[in-house]
Amino acid sequence: MAEKPEDEELDDQTEAGDDGFEDVESVDGAAVFPLIPIELGVQPLLMGVLHAYVFLEGSEEKVVNGGAAEEAMQYLATYLQRLDGADLRRVKEDLATLVGFAKMEKWPKQQIRFLVDFLADNGVE
Repeated sequence: MAEKPEDEELDDQTEAGDDGFEDVESVDGAAVFPLIPIELGVQPLLMGVLHAYVFLEGSEEKVVNGGAAEEAMQYLATYLQRLDGADLRRVKEDLATLVGFAKMEKWPKQQIRFLVDFLADNGVE
């Protein structure tokens, strides 16, 4: 199981990438979603999906095979489309929480737009 990075380590190892998400310097070209504080109470499974999605969609070809990434993202979208009822409401609430946090932290507009459009972009209504 992968070890959880410390906040200070992430601050020292990141820089802005072309896609607006941070690239870890030790893995040049890898897109990484910002670390979200546990205090926000966002469902950990949603955070895992967002982190995987950003990595697959935003990483350069030298890090992730584009065809394989596209296929994996299609499966993620399929599973997201299965959300309904209380589960879907919770995801929408968590995304709204993340948008509020992103605005408060003054994230780039394209990162905020990613969160706002995430469900619609993946066929979830």
